[in-house]
Amino acid sequence: MNRRFEPSGPLRGTYVPPADKSVSHRAAILGAVGEEPVRVRNYLDAEDTRSTLAAIQQLGVLVEHRRDEIVIRGAGARAAGIPDGPIDVGNAGTLMRLLPGWLAGQGSGSWTFDGDASIRRRPVDRIAEPLRLMGASIDARDGRFPPFTVHAGQLHGIDYALPVASAQVKSCVLIAGVLAPERTTVVEPAPSRDHTERMLVRGGMSVERDGLRIVVRCHDQPEITDVAVPGDPSSAAFLIAAAVLVRGSELVVDGVGVNWTRTGFLRIVDRMGGVVVGPLEPPGAPLTGDEPVAELDVRHGSLVGTTVEAAEVPLAIDELPLVALLGCFAEGETVVRGAEELRVKESDRIATVVDGLRGLGGDIEATDDGFVVRGTGGLRGGTLEAHGDHRLAMLGAVAGLASREGVEVIGMEAAAVSYPGFEADLAAVTRRG
Repeated sequence: MNRRFEPSGPLRGTYVPPADKSVSHRAAILGAVGEEPVRVRNYLDAEDTRSTLAAIQQLGVLVEHRRDEIVIRGAGARAAGIPDGPIDVGNAGTLMRLLPGWLAGQGSGSWTFDGDASIRRRPVDRIAEPLRLMGASIDARDGRFPPFTVHAGQLHGIDYALPVASAQVKSCVLIAGVLAPERTTVVEPAPSRDHTERMLVRGGMSVERDGLRIVVRCHDQPEITDVAVPGDPSSAAFLIAAAVLVRGSELVVDGVGVNWTRTGFLRIVDRMGGVVVGPLEPPGAPLTGDEPVAELDVRHGSLVGTTVEAAEVPLAIDELPLVALLGCFAEGETVVRGAEELRVKESDRIATVVDGLRGLGGDIEATDDGFVVRGTGGLRGGTLEAHGDHRLAMLGAVAGLASREGVEVIGMEAAAVSYPGFEADLAAVTRRG
């Protein structure tokens, strides 16, 4: 499906972003581990999160859809069922990397995972190594790609230093650690999103964070309590970027999550000169079981280039394509370093973002671990191929609003993976039908 996005007038009004995809995935997976019913309000209804509900149902979990919530009746910590065929994760990388943490601790049994063409290009060796050290194993295609099979074992706790900051790998190890008799420690090279830790704390489990070190201890029957999913800051980032770029914009973003491990993009926008006003959780805030939510006021700003270093990347990983877009409109040079992880997303996001923005008139080049953008004051417009990547599709739409001639996005349907209502929300704040 191709869609054209013409240059826009100012973005105005109040915008409520869709439910947080990361929190929705984790609520479903951790709800599946318990035995008591868990009510999840504002669960994201998108392709990725539907894949998670379908996957846990294959494992014997009951999911009841109500008007404004879902109720998850879990199978129990060590009572996951074994389905007749592979677990289909669709395009959901979070599901693919988190669910094996639970299944690895079942004591016995095997589960095969598969997904779409994009998922088959995404590596799982980063979860295979710590799970092997804990007593389980993973057999993967070429040693690192789906389809792969998880073989459960009698787990034991480990001390594990993540080679790359990854919330998905960290979460897999922490979930497995809850099922191991000894304590499990994960050390990150840099902070990453902490929704799993918060949800475990909310469920009364023993979780300690000391700087970059996280420790969990065995819990015979993990039970999370009811969850209210906040608005997704990564989805909201696209409309925030549009409001920053389009002159005269004044946008209120209501009910968005402001967990400090998810607001790296907002801090980057601030130092580039965009105007985003609101109470963000301060970096390094103590670990609690809550997800902070706030209202943000966003306005157009005159942008200057910046440098994003490796330590910032995990806290803005999904929004880095938008940093490249902002850099096209900024004065001076914008550089992103230490973002090799972008190469193993739904597309090689370094290559696809650089090719896409260059095709719209941007002065941008790829590096091994990021990109360099030389601001030219704007973009001409043209055509951008989404490559089946939801974030690239939405990037093209935002670029079109801020461009001189508009942008046609090839493959706009990819946005439905995380944000089915994106076009409608964009139309509402640009007064376009």
